[in-house]
Amino acid sequence: MNTKLKGILAGIFAAVCYGTNPLGAKFMLQDGLNNMSTVFYRYVFAVLILAVTLKFSGHSFKITKRELGITAFLGFFFSLSSLTLYASFSYMDAGLASTILFCYPVMVAVIMVLMFHEKLTFSTIASLGLAISGIMLLSKGNNSSTLGVILVILSSLTYSVYIVSVNRLKLKLDNLQLTFWVSVFGLITIALASLFGSNNHLQPLPSIASTGWAFMLGLVPTVLSLIFMNIAIKEAGSTPAAIMGALEPVTAVMIGHFVFDEAFTIKLLIGIILILTAVMLIVLNNARAKNSQNEIEHSDNQPILAKQTVKTRRKK
Repeated sequence: MNTKLKGILAGIFAAVCYGTNPLGAKFMLQDGLNNMSTVFYRYVFAVLILAVTLKFSGHSFKITKRELGITAFLGFFFSLSSLTLYASFSYMDAGLASTILFCYPVMVAVIMVLMFHEKLTFSTIASLGLAISGIMLLSKGNNSSTLGVILVILSSLTYSVYIVSVNRLKLKLDNLQLTFWVSVFGLITIALASLFGSNNHLQPLPSIASTGWAFMLGLVPTVLSLIFMNIAIKEAGSTPAAIMGALEPVTAVMIGHFVFDEAFTIKLLIGIILILTAVMLIVLNNARAKNSQNEIEHSDNQPILAKQTVKTRRKK
């Protein structure tokens, strides 16, 4: 199997793995667990699996004080994104929620424009317009409520803040170490949040089935999706990997339709297409900008290389 094909297949597996989030979450919610407990047990198993993986892969658990503070900050936003996404499942179809969540690349682009003064391009404006149109279309009917839409938009926004922070705050931790420590602090955040509010208390796992689903959430949409996405980025590149991420909401919609009998309407299909188009515009525009920058840097280096060649010839 050639390297490119390996990367593409890994990207597909990563997206499908992440798209299984509603599968475990909805079954656990139906088993009587509240939203806080469902997310808590997902993080418990994710931390355990990541700890074992780190141990047997020879990675170090060591972390500096600066990295400790940054990962605690990241863990807060990462866990908040999970909590609001799972909470939205109680107010709208899981496939619909996962589709709106996929707006996060557009939100990242907008944050970079507003907070870090990146150039506002036509692609960013068009993507934002398409994403808003898709959300408005999906928020009307389709077994959704205003509260559900607000929750999943908040989930997408907090995940966008997490992504921007990871990119801007330079950390020397590799992906596995970063994910482990972010998950640890996410787990701590959820445990502390459970102390407030009568409906947020942590509940024991009610059945073997719920324990199995919690393990699945920690393994498949968390650890496996991370591993496969890292392979996809390494072997196929970040742009193809991001494009294949479009299979995440598609997988969630299919699970919602075939497992939970969620409706699949023309309006839902159009909303999905609008949001996916918005994300593709952002991804491709970023790739084009990166290629242009590389070409500029390459052309800027040509005179230097030429001068060095001339000097070498003169010495000879």
